[in-house]
Amino acid sequence: MSDNGPAIRIPWVEKYRPNNLEDLISHEEIVSTINRFIGQKQLPHLLFYGPPGTGKTSTILACARQLYTPAQFKSMVLELNASDDRGIGIVRGQILNFASTRTIFCGTFKLIILDEADAMTNDAQNALRRIIEKYTENVRFCVICNYLSKIIPALQSRCTRFRFAPLSPEQMLPRLDKIVEAEAVTITDDGKKALLTLAKGDMRKVLNVLQSTVMAFNEVNENNVYMCVGYPLKQDTEQILNALLSGESFKAAFKTIEDAKSRRGLALEDILTELHLFVMRLELPMSVMNKLIIKLAQIEERLSKGCTEGAQIAALVSAFFICRDMVSLER
Repeated sequence: MSDNGPAIRIPWVEKYRPNNLEDLISHEEIVSTINRFIGQKQLPHLLFYGPPGTGKTSTILACARQLYTPAQFKSMVLELNASDDRGIGIVRGQILNFASTRTIFCGTFKLIILDEADAMTNDAQNALRRIIEKYTENVRFCVICNYLSKIIPALQSRCTRFRFAPLSPEQMLPRLDKIVEAEAVTITDDGKKALLTLAKGDMRKVLNVLQSTVMAFNEVNENNVYMCVGYPLKQDTEQILNALLSGESFKAAFKTIEDAKSRRGLALEDILTELHLFVMRLELPMSVMNKLIIKLAQIEERLSKGCTEGAQIAALVSAFFICRDMVSLER
């Protein structure tokens, strides 16, 4: 790893955040459109939405650095996050004050970035739409959210919308390789694959898990990555599947899953996700496969609603036992 003194304490997510639009690893169409807006000095109000870790905040911060000099940045950009109070009071106070004051020496507009805007109340969003209309000459807004449905239609209609899709492994791999080289990380190919698989299109998660694994282990390989985040290893999943498919008793199968969970601190939801991938490769009659997938989906739904894991482990074992009986009857 690089030895930069105090810089080593900076999370890699911030250390390697893109500083300009050219450094972004994807969304070429969005970047080229924003570049045209900046070139023509006609930046509209923006609404960025999509899953976490796909480059929404990085894009608007890179855009702001392109619009303003470092000396201007602090006075021209107001960034508010979900950690800030963002009820109607902050809209009528801090946002209104910033938007209503004009800049004498800088002949351009100010920029207000509202990150994680889906946490704003409906009253605050309604108050915001009037400010957007009234101070358009002086300020531009960039609203960032994960869920577009939580932004009121009146606010959506006042902004140009851009959807940030999850990143593909092919897009993330070159940036991962670059950071691995810069930090002199010992990493295996299966370690890279595990990072990209776990991230599911979230570049922030790739870097956070990579840094955590580097701090915990000497080498970043598949087992160490899964150990670091408490995700089931392939051998764990295979052991559980064997117990569910073999002729073991209900009690023995239940104990196998319980032991795997307590030994590695696994979540049943993660076990279900991995089991599903293995189940799809099994050669089962279609009726049995359908029944099993529906049962797994129901267990996952109940877990998401807060049901206890012990009862759902019993439901999981029961689902496989029912399907085993169905297979034997079909024969």
